[in-house]
Amino acid sequence: MSNARLRSGVFHVGQALRDPEAFAIAWNNGQVQYPWWVWASLAATAILGTTTYGMTMGLLGGPTTMLLKGLACTTAAGLAWAIPLPALYILNSLNGSRLPASSTLLAALVTTSWGGLAMIASIPINWFFSAAIPHDGFLLVLNLIVFSGVSVAMIDTFQRVMLRLEPARGSAPTWWLVVVGMIGVELFYAFDLFQFATGA
Repeated sequence: MSNARLRSGVFHVGQALRDPEAFAIAWNNGQVQYPWWVWASLAATAILGTTTYGMTMGLLGGPTTMLLKGLACTTAAGLAWAIPLPALYILNSLNGSRLPASSTLLAALVTTSWGGLAMIASIPINWFFSAAIPHDGFLLVLNLIVFSGVSVAMIDTFQRVMLRLEPARGSAPTWWLVVVGMIGVELFYAFDLFQFATGA
């Protein structure tokens, strides 16, 4: 990716994070056509956030564990969002939605990008308490609180974007976010992300 495309991607990600509703509406209404590298930059923000936060979850296990936790966190989060995404579009269409698939995908991508930024902001919290109180039970509760807070923020972002895209429908498809959360929890446990290798 050229420097110009990189700068363009960063600029548009900044727009999406500052005003996700306006960002999505501009695409849906045909006011702008975001090039592929803008979509890639939104995905990269989500990947960066989940990978770096996941690495702090393996802080007490050494460099290899940190790398594996970072990859596992990104894989679990990515699968949790990707698996139910087709169902979101199909069931929304059956319920009267007129959103194109690209706008539905963009709404999800903007939300995950925002979530990635929230994960990055949470890194100092996990880093500090992992070093200060290296106990499995405490770290489990701490990480559940962090993930719950990020999830609430992402739910709010997704709902606002979907409601602005289709205000006449009156409610956002929150059922999809429940499915995402359930799949995410299962994958996080399947990938042992909540095992902190403290020996405590």
